[in-house]
This record gives sequence, C-alpha cells and structure tokens, in this order.
Amino acid sequence: MRPFEYLRAPDLKTAASLLEKPGTEVYAGGTDLLGEMKRKIRRVALLVDLKGCGGMGQIEILEGEGLKIGALASVQTVANHPAIREEYPILARAASQVGTPQLRNMGTVGGNLCQHPRCWYFRHSQFPCWLKGGEKCFAAQGRNHYHSILGTGVCHSVHPSDLAPALIALDARAILTGAEGGREIPLEELYKKPDPHPRYATSLKPGELIAAIRVPAGPKGGRGVFLKAMDRRAWSFALVGVAARFGMNGHRFVDGALILGGVAAIPWRARGTEEVLRGREYSESIAQQAAEAAVSGAKPLRDNEYKIPLAKGLILQALNLLGGREEKPLI
Repeated sequence: MRPFEYLRAPDLKTAASLLEKPGTEVYAGGTDLLGEMKRKIRRVALLVDLKGCGGMGQIEILEGEGLKIGALASVQTVANHPAIREEYPILARAASQVGTPQLRNMGTVGGNLCQHPRCWYFRHSQFPCWLKGGEKCFAAQGRNHYHSILGTGVCHSVHPSDLAPALIALDARAILTGAEGGREIPLEELYKKPDPHPRYATSLKPGELIAAIRVPAGPKGGRGVFLKAMDRRAWSFALVGVAARFGMNGHRFVDGALILGGVAAIPWRARGTEEVLRGREYSESIAQQAAEAAVSGAKPLRDNEYKIPLAKGLILQALNLLGGREEKPLI
C-alpha cells in the first residue's frame, strides 16, 4: 500500500471541501476502498474519515413521509431495523444478503451504493482496463462469466450493490453534500453507464458525497420482493438480482418498478417489463411476457449467456410472489 495522509473530518462541510483536492478519498467502512488501496488500484494521497461527522449513522422514521437513512448506517443495522423490516421488507431482505455478517457490520449504506465494479480486470493492477483509463475492455474477449448482458458498450462490468436495486424500486432519493452546497436526486440518477467523458460510475460531482438516503412512504396495497441468485449459497455477489415493488389491486398490477442487479454496469430498470405489467391481471402468460421484455435487448458475451434464462426465472418467481400465486413471505 502506498503511503497517504489521514484526517478525521469534524463535519460534512469540511469533508466536502477536502474532497475537491486531487487524490482525496472518503473513508467510512473501508471494506471496498482499503482493498483497492492495497492492490494499488486506487491512488490515495489523503484519506478523509467521515466517522466524526455527527448523525450520519442514524436511521430516522419520518411520520407519514417514510424514512431517512444516514450514509454511515451499517448494512446490518438496515437489515435488522424493525421499521424497515415491517414497512420496507425488500430493503431489509437485500441488506441481509450483502456479503458476510462481518462485512455487513463494517460496510455502510453509502459505501455499498458507491462501490466499484467487481470486474477482475478492473481489480487487478496489471490490467490497464478501459474503466481505469486504458484503451480496451479486457472482459470482452477474456474471462467474462460474471459480466454484463444489458446496456453493454465500451465496458462490460456490472454494478455489485444489492441495496441499490431495492432502494431504486422504492423510489429512494439520494441527499448529496458538496463544496458548492447540497442537492437531492432520485437514486436512479446517481448511476450512469460508462462514458468516456469522464469515466466515472456515478454522477457525483468533484467534492460531492452521499449524506443520506430518503425513502418515501409506500402506497397502500403495495407489495415487494427481492431475490438474488449467487454462485454459492451465501456470501457472494449477485449473478442476477431482482428487486420488484408494485401497487396491487387484488392480483392486478397497478404501478411500480422492477430493477435488475448483476446484469449491467448500473442497476438496470426493466421498463419494458413495467409496461407489460401495468394495469394487467396476473397470469402465467403475462408473467412470461414481462420476463421476456426484461432481457429483450440482452447481448451476452462468450461465457455469460446463462444470465438470460437465470434473469427470466428470477423475474417469473418474483411476479408469482407479487401476483399472489405463491405462498411465501416476502421478507
């Protein structure tokens, strides 16, 4: 690990001002950042510890308005929180499936949402991959078993967060703080597909960070489900994840969202699926059409075509749960 300076920021304003300096990174749980620093993937001159910023680890219940989750709240705290388990079960379910118990206790909500892709070419210092400023995506012709099938272009990485699909399905918004002040955006807008100018995974501006996440109160009659397929039974990143939340009128889908994880460089919103379902009564044929719509634009690589039937299977299972045809708890 290269040498670096360390500073514990007393407040968010100080942290944001320090972030404007090149080579500055913020430290929360450190489960992703420290590994990249050890492998010399991320060059850090100044590490700014956020733990001194008061209130960033709290979860607030806003009467009639939903909840506010501080960016430093641990993933395990989200998974165990009684109000989240009761009112937002897909979020509690997603949090409970993040990594190991140790990682859930150390990792923070903000860190989970902003973690870098789990592409081994990006994570290996010897490969000057496109996302790190190189000229090519090595996964395109290399080892691509875990890589993207949707929205592909110059980069085939996948976004690894489990919390992001669940929060986007819940219409969550990100509260951002920066040197120029604060702003609030839909969490979905935090992510952008790889683009040459600049090659960032998020729309965060220089000197800007996530302060909190706001989740609105859900509609009455709404139902949600989070499902995740992994290589191993536990403690692994999603091969495919599905977060679905719909208002239901009996077995009829009223309106909602279906977000896929593990299939694209960003949490992938299956808008075609949402259109198929909107206003329709659940049936096996409708569920099949919706699943097909989700992967209609898929462009698999040599080793990851299996993700197409896997995604369709998980979507069908999620819709069976939402449509009331399977008796299984959603948490």
